[in-house]
Order: sequence, then C-alpha cells, then structure tokens
Amino acid sequence: MKIPRTEYPRPQFERKNWLCLNGEWEFAFDDANIGEKEQWQTAKFPQTITVPFAFQSKLSGIEAPGFHDVVWYRRTFDIPPAWAGQKVILHFGAVDYEAKVWVNGQLAAVHEGGHTSFEADISSCLIPNGENVLVVRAEDYSRDVTLPRGKQYWLEHSASIFYTRTTGIWQSVWLEPVNEIHLSKAELTPDVDRNEIRIVSFVDGFRENEEIRLEAEVYFEGKLITNFVQTVRQASETRAVGLNDFAEHGHGRLWSPEHPNLYDIQFRLLQGETVLDEVSSYFGMRKVSVEGGKFCLNNRPYYQRLVLDQGYYPEGILTAPSDEALKGDVEWAKALGFNGVRKHQKTEDPRFLYWCDKLGLLMWSEAANAYDYSGEYVTRFTKEWQEIMQRDYNHPCIVTWVPLNESWGVPNVQNNSKQQHHGLAMYHLTKSLDDTRPVVFNDGWEQMTTDLVTIHDYESREEVLKERYASVESALEAMPSNKRIFVGGAQYEGQPILVSEFGGISFKKSEWEGWGYSGAENTEDFLKRLKAVLNPMFTSPVIQGFCYTQLTDVEQEINGLLTYDRLPKAPVEQIRSIIKGE
Repeated sequence: MKIPRTEYPRPQFERKNWLCLNGEWEFAFDDANIGEKEQWQTAKFPQTITVPFAFQSKLSGIEAPGFHDVVWYRRTFDIPPAWAGQKVILHFGAVDYEAKVWVNGQLAAVHEGGHTSFEADISSCLIPNGENVLVVRAEDYSRDVTLPRGKQYWLEHSASIFYTRTTGIWQSVWLEPVNEIHLSKAELTPDVDRNEIRIVSFVDGFRENEEIRLEAEVYFEGKLITNFVQTVRQASETRAVGLNDFAEHGHGRLWSPEHPNLYDIQFRLLQGETVLDEVSSYFGMRKVSVEGGKFCLNNRPYYQRLVLDQGYYPEGILTAPSDEALKGDVEWAKALGFNGVRKHQKTEDPRFLYWCDKLGLLMWSEAANAYDYSGEYVTRFTKEWQEIMQRDYNHPCIVTWVPLNESWGVPNVQNNSKQQHHGLAMYHLTKSLDDTRPVVFNDGWEQMTTDLVTIHDYESREEVLKERYASVESALEAMPSNKRIFVGGAQYEGQPILVSEFGGISFKKSEWEGWGYSGAENTEDFLKRLKAVLNPMFTSPVIQGFCYTQLTDVEQEINGLLTYDRLPKAPVEQIRSIIKGE
C-alpha cells in the first residue's frame, strides 16, 4: 500500500532527519468509553485505518459517518540506529479534538484543540533497539455547539452550510531526532522599510555558561546574501539582519502574489566545532499596512481579489488526498484570476500555506469557530487561536488574521457585554502577538474595534449592488444580512471596506445535488450572473477588495467556480476575465 502524505509536514522549520508515521495503523471505536478503564494503551485493535485520514472519510479505509466520539489508534515503529544518543520528538499536525498519547504504555502527551499541532519528547519512553508501540486516544465532542468546530455539523448528516465531521488524527504524524540543546523555534519578521529581517531564535535546553553559537546564512535564488554568527547568551535572542541586496530600483525582491520572491535561511547551532542542530526555513520581504484608509501591500494600495475556500475534499473531508491536491487548489485560485484566498472556518495544513508562499497567493487566516458561547468555549478558543498564530506567524502569504466570523461563538454580540468583551479581547490578543498584520474583529457584520470593515452580501442583482456600494454611507447602512455593521457603540473610523463574502451562484455541473444563494441554468447564465455581482465591486468608489463565494462545490453546496472534484464550471479564461474586471 502506498503511504500517503510523505512530504515533510512543516516546511517553515525543516530538518533533514525525520521519520513519517503516516500509513496503516490499528484502530478501534470506543463508543462505551471504556478504553482508559480497561487500559487499551496496552491492547491491540481490530480495525485498520490509513492515517492521517479521519475515519469518516473514504481515504481512511473505514468511511463511517456516524457518531463515534472516542477512538483509538495503534502502530509500532523502530528508531533508526543513527538516532542513538539523541532526543526523539513525536509530532502531530492535528488531532480533533482531545488527544492522549502513550509510547510503550507510558503517557507521553495530552493535548486539547482540534486544529493545532503539538509535540512531545518521547525519549524516556523508548526501547532503543527494539519495537516501540505508539497508542493514541482521541475524543471529540460532536454535539457540543460551544466547541471550536468550524463547518463540522453537530447533527448526523451534513446540511445547509455545515459538512461532515472530522474526528481524530487528520494531519501528519512524524518523528525527528534532536540534540539535548536544539533550536525550538525561529520567529521571522520582515521590515521592508529598513531592509531588514528580524530574527527571534529560541533555544531549548540552553544552560548558562555554555559556549553556544547560532550561525545563519541567508540566500536568494541560491546566492548567499548575508550571514552572521551570534553567541547564544539566553534561551531567546533577537537580531535584526540587514539585506544589502534588497534596496534596488523596482523592488524586485519584494514578496507579492505577482512576484512571490522568497529568501532561504539556514540555521546552525554549534558548541565548539560540534553542530548541535541544523534547520532550514524561508521568508518573504513584504509589508502589510493600512495607510490613509487604504489597504497596502509593500507601501502601495492593493486591491484584494479573494476567493472563499472551505478546504474540503470529496474523499478526505478536511484532509487533502495529497500535497499535489493542496498545490492544485492554490494553482486553481490563481488561474481563475484571484490574488488571495480566505481559508474559511479552517486552520489549514502548513503545506497549503507553503504553496501560497511559494506560488504567490494572499491568505486571510480564519479560525474554526464554535457556534455558541460559553465560558469553556472562551478558554478553549483563546488557547487554540494563540497556537494557530504561533504556528503560522512566519508565512508571508498571511496578510490578515480573522479570529471570528459572522458572530459564530458570539451570537449575541450585538447587546451582550461578555461577548463584546470576548471579541475585543481576541482583537487585542491578536495584535499583542502580531502587530504587523490587520485584524478583523468579526468578519461580515457586528464589528467593534477592527482594522478592516468587512461585509457579507449575497444580493445577486447588479443594480442593487451598484447603488448599495456607491458611497461609504450607503455601504454601511445597507444591512444586507439584516445585521448591523457596528455594535457596542463602535463607529466607522475610515478603515478599508471590503465585501468579504458575496456571490455564491449555484450551478450544477456534476452528479452532486445541492443549493446556492442564487441559481444559474447554463454556462452562459452562470457567466452572466458572475459578471453581475463582480462589476459593482470594481465600479464602487469605496470597496477595496472582495472575497467571492466560493472556490469549489462542497458536499451539498454547489456554489463553487469548480466542482467538488476540481473541474471548472465554465471556460477558465472567461471566469478569469470577470474576476479581474477586464
């Protein structure tokens, strides 16, 4: 059997030596929740599943869409002899929702949060020269509407805007060896105005009085641009590195969708002449800002043509069948005329972000929200959002953070002070972790403090849209979803205005039955309707960008520009011309 997803799962922080644990695992449902009591961490399981595909999916080999909120996984592995004497780190890309991990019967990790990565040092649990047993217990809360879940439905069958659930492991699992002293993270912040990259390095296992050095080399298209050597005096060090090649006419090395220029950076951690760690990364020199009421990329006003992308796949659900499929979605978005994507209600696989960086596609990073509010939701969501930001901070493609969407998780934010404070807290927490990107308070409506004003509007009549977005006043007063744009006493303060959801034209071009916000009868009608909703965006004197719904059909939704299996519903060049306003 071909083992899926064998590419390195974390391209922003890559080591050469690693071991992929994707593939066949033993598997069991634990509907009675007796596994821990009966110590299943030492048992074998009767079924087989293909990791990293959730049991609900066809690619898992199980395809059981019903409720099974507790599941167990088991597999064995051997440690390569070359790893002797090193720490071994076990990585999980994502496990929905709670995970407990045992290695050789010893509890090695506990993690909560269905959309973020985690790791564990399993060195003390290992049998160096024998077979090791890895067991995972995953627990979901499928019916809990206060759980950060995104589009996963809490009823048995998908319907309306909600889709099939994902339970358990749904992103890659892997091992890698590291020295006792190693680089745990590097935070890379470009400063276009100073021609610098700011590097914050984090060394795990650092002890005072150790003679440790950090070396770094920066390359552009294989050519060495600069390098430095820094004595490590504490666990976290900050250094600004000038890029002397960067200040050139035409800004030829800036990152943008049109020119996705990337610098490579190689880190080495040394003690004397001994290399303790080597890590490869990359960065893009780009600046995102709001200046004079304009959204700017690299100090120039930039019109965003985004497409809503749910990130679902017919046979894998939340998990793409291959790295090529992730790359393909980025290529489709660009081919259809978009310069960005709003990844909707999903924290995407880092490989998708890599392809956005590499091929040139802006991205709005949006959390998977809960549907209702509770104190436990606040605790869960706040922790998970911080993990999302820390994981993805370095990606140049991310130009906007979106912690909340359409008042999901805060359904009474219009008049509930707790929910208003939560939204404000998420805005300020996001800015406290990253002050280099705009933050949307609550995408679509009912906003307070926000860097961008965003409106969701599924009106299909061209003349209505043109009138609605003829001025700032008419745009903010329209209430297309019968929701106020601002709540809690907040008022418009000159922010850029974008229509961040619109369109949603349904057009059946496959065997899938479904719905959309307005319907087309044939290809000609589809293109006519598409032009009718796009033209007002380009002719409006106030709209600075849009996000069209949506890239692909998804389950019962047939409002994609592509079918669910990624086939265009009309000639690509005609769609592209409309999307680009040509």
